[in-house]
Amino acid sequence: MIETALSAAAITRIETIAVRVPLDRVYRGSYYSMRNRCTIITRVYTADGAMGESYNGDSDEEQGQVLAIITDEITPLLQGMDAWQVERCWQRMLPVTYNILRDRTLALQAIACVDSAIWDLIGKVVGQPLSHLWGAYADALPFIVIGGYYSEDPSAIEREAERYRELGVGGCKFKVGGRSPEVDAERTRRLRAAVGPDFIITVDANQGYSLRDAIHFAELTRECNLTWFEEPCGWMHDRNSMRDVRLMTGVPTCAGQSETTPNGIRELMQTGSIDVCNFDASWSGGPSQWRRIAGMASVFGVSMAHHEEPQISAQLLASTSSGTFVESFLPERDPIFWNMIANRPGFKDGMYPIPPGPGWGLVLDDDWIAKYRADAA
Repeated sequence: MIETALSAAAITRIETIAVRVPLDRVYRGSYYSMRNRCTIITRVYTADGAMGESYNGDSDEEQGQVLAIITDEITPLLQGMDAWQVERCWQRMLPVTYNILRDRTLALQAIACVDSAIWDLIGKVVGQPLSHLWGAYADALPFIVIGGYYSEDPSAIEREAERYRELGVGGCKFKVGGRSPEVDAERTRRLRAAVGPDFIITVDANQGYSLRDAIHFAELTRECNLTWFEEPCGWMHDRNSMRDVRLMTGVPTCAGQSETTPNGIRELMQTGSIDVCNFDASWSGGPSQWRRIAGMASVFGVSMAHHEEPQISAQLLASTSSGTFVESFLPERDPIFWNMIANRPGFKDGMYPIPPGPGWGLVLDDDWIAKYRADAA
C-alpha cells in the first residue's frame, strides 16, 4: 500500500480559499487590537487524486499578499514535485523568502500554508495522524483559552471565568501589560479567586512591561501560582530582560512567537531567556520548521508550546515529550476553530483529545467556509 502511494505523489495543483470572519467587537491587548478573524485554507493535490488540506494564519490586511505568493510563486515551484519528499519541497519553496524588499514573514506564512497541507496529505495517504508519524507521545493535552482582554465591564473577569467552566477547558492565558503592574496584578488575583487553585493560569504581556514593572507584577502575583509569564518585556531588550525576570522572580518565561527564524529562537535559548518556546508554525515556515525548533529545544531543556493555531499545534505538541498546552481563543474571539471544524473533539477534565483521524485529523465544514469566504461578498 505504501509502495503504491510512494510511486504516485506528484503535486499537480494547489488551491487556496481566504476566510474572513467579523468579530463581535474589537479585542485589545497591551499594544494591539483585532477586528476580524482570518485564515487561509490550502489544498494540495497529487496526480493520483490524493488531497492534503490545512488552514493557517490570521493575517488580515496582508492576506491577499500571502495568497499571491502561494499562487504565483510557490505553485510553479512545486508542480511535479514528489509530495513524499517533504523536506525537498520545503527547500524548493524557500527562495520566495529571498526578496529583501518584501516582508519575509508574508513568504514564511505562505510556505507554512503549503507545508501544512503537504503533511496532511502524507498523513492521509498513510492513514495515520501526524502526531503518530512524528513520535506519538501524548493522546491528549491540557487545553487553555486566551482571554483577559481589557474591558470596561467591571464583572468581565468573573463572567469570563464562568465561560471557562462552561467550556470545560483546563486553563487560560490572561492578558496583562496594558495597565500598571498593580492594576494587572489585581485583575490576575480576581481571576485566580474565580477559577480556583487547580486551574492553569499563564499571563501574556505581549511585550508590554518594562523590566522593573514585569518584576513588580511577578512579585505581586506570587500567590497566584502562574505557570508562565509570556513576553513580559519590551522588544528592544527582550532577551536580557526575560532572563532577568525568570532569574529574579522564579516565574518561568515563555517567548518565541515573535521570532521567525531558528537563529532567533536559538538566541533565546542560549541567553537563558526562556523556559518555554511558543514558536508559531503558521507564521514561520510551517510544521517542518517547528519540528526543527522542537529538536533544538530538547537540547537546551526548553519546553515547547505553540502560539494559537490549535488545528496545527495539537498534532505537533502531542508528538514530543516537551509539549505543553493546546491553546485557542474563546469562541467569540476565534469563531473559525470553534465552528469551521465539523469533527472538533470535545474536552474531558480540561484535556483536549488529539484528533485521531489521518493527517491533521480534521474535517472542515464546507457550508461554513462558503459563508465566510473573503471573496464571497
